[in-house]
Amino acid sequence: MPASKPQDIRNVVFLGHGGAGKTTLGEAMLHAAKVTTRFGSVNDGTTVLDWSDIARERKHSVDPSLAYFEHAGRTINLIDTPGYPDFIGGAVCGLAGADAAVVVISAPAGIEVNTRRLFKAAQDAHLPIAIVINKIDHENVELERLLGQIAETFGPTCKPMNLPTGGNKGVIDCFGNSTGQADFGSVEKAHMQLTESIIEADEALMEAYLGGQAVPAEKLSAAAAKAMVAGTVIPVLFTAARESVGVAELMDALAMYFPSPADVSGRVVRGGTKADSPDLPIALDASKPFVGQAYKITADPYVGKLAWVRILQGTALPETTFVLRDEKKGGKIAHLFKVMGKETQEVRSAIAGDIIALAKVEDIHMGDMLHNEPQPMYRAMPPVPTPMFSLAVSPKSRGDEQKISEALSRLMEEDPTFVATRDSQTNETVISGVGDLHLRIMLTKMKQRFDLEVETKPPKIPYRETITVKADGHYRHKKQTGGAGQFGEVYLRVEPLERGGGYVFESELFGESIPRQYLPAIEKGVLDVWQTGAIAGYPMQDIRIAITDGKHHPVDSKEVAFRTAGKYAFIDGIMKARPVLLEPIVNMEITVPSVYMGEIAGDLSGRRGRVLGQETLPGNMCAIKAQAPLAEVMQYNSQLRSVTGGQGSYAMEFSHYEPVPGNVQAQIVAAAARAKEEDREK
Repeated sequence: MPASKPQDIRNVVFLGHGGAGKTTLGEAMLHAAKVTTRFGSVNDGTTVLDWSDIARERKHSVDPSLAYFEHAGRTINLIDTPGYPDFIGGAVCGLAGADAAVVVISAPAGIEVNTRRLFKAAQDAHLPIAIVINKIDHENVELERLLGQIAETFGPTCKPMNLPTGGNKGVIDCFGNSTGQADFGSVEKAHMQLTESIIEADEALMEAYLGGQAVPAEKLSAAAAKAMVAGTVIPVLFTAARESVGVAELMDALAMYFPSPADVSGRVVRGGTKADSPDLPIALDASKPFVGQAYKITADPYVGKLAWVRILQGTALPETTFVLRDEKKGGKIAHLFKVMGKETQEVRSAIAGDIIALAKVEDIHMGDMLHNEPQPMYRAMPPVPTPMFSLAVSPKSRGDEQKISEALSRLMEEDPTFVATRDSQTNETVISGVGDLHLRIMLTKMKQRFDLEVETKPPKIPYRETITVKADGHYRHKKQTGGAGQFGEVYLRVEPLERGGGYVFESELFGESIPRQYLPAIEKGVLDVWQTGAIAGYPMQDIRIAITDGKHHPVDSKEVAFRTAGKYAFIDGIMKARPVLLEPIVNMEITVPSVYMGEIAGDLSGRRGRVLGQETLPGNMCAIKAQAPLAEVMQYNSQLRSVTGGQGSYAMEFSHYEPVPGNVQAQIVAAAARAKEEDREK
């Protein structure tokens, strides 16, 4: 039954590295809340949360999933997210729907690479955070040491809310108890530290506490959510989800101490996309006009396309009307649902703060604002990494090109880190994602859902061409064929712009050496070269072109003549201006066991990379920050696995373009010339 007021709602996203047990922890909570009669198993493929065929086959999450349950008078909406780095897009989507993030850490594995990345993503999204140390029942776990590493890595505000007891077979509440026995540490000390961290966020309680007054338990409990929002405390809780150890205590903490939508300000809603767009007042008030954001698009096997919507204001009802973004064309809610894994249950209404799903939403896209206020509305989604791992795809069956294009468009709607583009230079369809595994899963989805198969190969590197010095170009086009001829003569100057300067076309003509009506034709000729390049067939960038002089003929001058003259004058100028190829440079963060640090640094050097810095991490791990040419690291995942035995991971995103070394440029230009010659022979 939907909540009746925002204060009774908890929206929580589970984050953490793959294998930490997030899905199992969610299943334990659903079972404890009597939502399920059977404890779902990831290994057996019986979970509510990992419901897709791909997730069940691979035995780990590949997409976020949604469920809800009632506990202690609260409606708890749970967003479970994938933990492997390749699927970080799904985890980031979950941040947009939540009011608090629970970062789950595997006790045997400790703090892993995606633990750090997702913790930072939650911080960047300004979400209150809690940490759950799961799998405490495994053998040879060093929980006290791990707790110290957590404080060292994520800050001293990480305080245990409970501690293991009875040989890790139970937990003792350190918030409600000031005495008791734990397997390690002091319950009394933990209680005092947690109390001090919480009252730090409340001036009245702090003043009373410093004055020697006892702080009533009910006031301390009420202040816990405020402290999480202020960041003065990051509660740490212990669980063994498979054995249901600590699960009831975690559910109690979610209901009693975690912030509700009324406690969290959330991301700002604005009246436009520009930096100076005004902030709009949004109130968590069920009586005001409806405002919501579609933070995730999914493909439901029964209902079809679904939009998960976080209600920011008002009440959603069947027949509620809305407009999207700044469009005038409106829509109407036909049915609204609560989502439980792959199942949907229709509800009659939902209030501000709740999460619902809408069906029949072809015009709604991820991040869209739905509102019936009479003004445009935008709310930023959390940023996702730029997809940098790419493959060129082509249909296995003739005639499937259009079907593949439509399927890729549907998949892009669901995943912000999956991009498909058509490369006009190479006529290749290129798909890009976070990593090799990510793309393989997306192609599996395309096969299962659309019955489409493709062949793949590495795409061409997106090089660019530019110039390094100023130069003049000239071309005289004269053609006489017996009747009216063609004549046009163009003088121009090219000069390099700063990186990112783009394209600038200007006229510096005086008088009527070239009539003004021919300038667009000259620019078309320049753009013919701009798109296809002058030295190796790649688009150009960061050049200023100025038309300085020319000649025309009163009878023979035509647009086609000046287009040709402009094209070859531009090529002439480019070839005199020391043209260079630019290659994309990517930022990389590589996390490996410290023993491999020297080997990784040496390998990067051999790939023309630069190590920018390194950081020692807990658990004998290190993070290496580097820059390298994309051409050298497109298949880096296989090399990293080989060097580290599968223990390393990395993330990369586009940084900037840099000139290609002369010897490498010569090879690329020669290869382009050979390919061009082969095309002519065909």
